Order: sequence, then structure tokens, then C-alpha cells
Amino acid sequence: MAIITVSREIGAGALPISQQAAEALGYTLVDGQAIRDAAEHYGLTAEDVELADEKPPAYLDTLDSKLLLTHHQIELIVLDMARKGNVIIHGRAGRDVLQNMDQAFRVRVVAPFDERVERLAEEEWLDPEVAHGLVRRSDLQRAGFMKYYFDRDWADPITYDLVINTSRMDTESAARMIVEGVRDPRFVSDEGGLERTFDQQILRKKIQIDYLQQQHLEELSFEILVNESQVILEGNVFSEEQRQQAISSATRIASGYKIENRLRVVSHKLALPPDA
Repeated sequence: MAIITVSREIGAGALPISQQAAEALGYTLVDGQAIRDAAEHYGLTAEDVELADEKPPAYLDTLDSKLLLTHHQIELIVLDMARKGNVIIHGRAGRDVLQNMDQAFRVRVVAPFDERVERLAEEEWLDPEVAHGLVRRSDLQRAGFMKYYFDRDWADPITYDLVINTSRMDTESAARMIVEGVRDPRFVSDEGGLERTFDQQILRKKIQIDYLQQQHLEELSFEILVNESQVILEGNVFSEEQRQQAISSATRIASGYKIENRLRVVSHKLALPPDA
């Protein structure tokens, strides 16, 4: 079982690279279309996915609660698809959704800004000024998305195993590097151990989704930890109702697991950082 995640800048040519690598390896490619195709089975529409996929919050309370829930549901789709193994997760924050899985081979595809603008204009038959605006907006959206949801610098090269600059490498060579890289013994997983990790992550995500659906919140204020026999709820909630709902969601979704409640009820004021 092997998993590849591909982070990319718009206009860098990552999709054909991912497609060629998937074909060469016999892997399943999980891209935006695959997510949209699966959306209905997770209670989402294609429009829901389009509104939330790889975008930061709108900073409107009613919309943000919907976007956060959709974001978690997209993560669940990615986890379910990745669990099958031998997949390439193209975008969709795959590197961070699978951040606790050391066996994942994390790739980033980049190119200089002006070259990406030129490539996008040629591929989409766009006016260069329009392409310039689209590339700039995409970069800001994706960077904001990663910072808000995962508190990570999207462009930091140290968080990837392989960074490919398509200004200096063609599609075939780039795909070949991915194929060769994922065959390194460090990315060959113990299937049983990885499946257990996936099962725990998927269970955690389902509890999060159930809780957010019931509470209509714009954020999750506590941690959900899952091991082989136990679900631990740890952190702060802002009312006894929220604490009881968290316990209820965990009990309902994680049937057969011991639920350990470490939640504290605090006021919103007390929950803020000291310098807020």
C-alpha cells in the first residue's frame, strides 16, 4: 500500500504529471472531479464542494459553519479513498489530511509566477491580464486555506519529500521522479498498521462531522483522540450542552469504544489567549 499527495500551484502543470504517474504506477488518481463524483454519497452536492474546496472561510458566521462542515466532509472523502491504498491525492490538502501517516510520499509542484500565468492563458485561451488575476487569486486562496485550517505555510519546501520545478523539468521527467520516489523503502507501509491508523482517523473525522452537524458551529474547540479501544475528548467547550453533545456524538459514532471525557466548560472570555 502506498499513498502519494501532490500539492500544486495553479498553472504549474501538476495535473498531467499526476495523471502520468498514476498511469505508470497503476494507482487511482483522486482529484477534484473524483471528489465531486463521490460527494453525493457523503451528503454533499457538487456546488457544496466547489464553494468550500481549497478555499479559506468567508468570515460570515452562517456561511462559515457550512464551509467548515463541508471541509470536514471533503477530508472524510479523501481519507476513505486514501485508505484503499495505491492512490495519488491531487490537491485537496492531502499532505495535511494525512499528516500523521509517515508512509505518505509528499510532492509539491511549482513554477515561476510569470510562467504559470503564461501557461494558464494558453491552456484556457484567456487574456494574459485575466490569467494574471486568476493565478494571484488562486495563490492567495490556497495559502489562506492552508494557514486557516492547518496553520501551515503552504509554500514551505521542508514539509514535502519532493519539490518539482516545472520550469526546468518536463511532464514525463517529473512523473518519473514521483514513480521512483514512492518506491523508496521508507514509503512502503505495513498495510495492517496503516489501515488501523486510517480507521482511527476516519472514526475521528466522523465524530467531528456529527458534532458540527448538531451544533452548527464555526469551529471545533476541542481535540478528539482515537486509539484501538478508546475515544478521548480533550479541551474546552463553552456550555454544558456542548459537552453533552460531544459525548453523545462520540458514543453514537464510536459504538464499542470507551469514551473518556476530559472536556472543560469555560466561558468564551476565559478561552481566549491571554494577549487577545
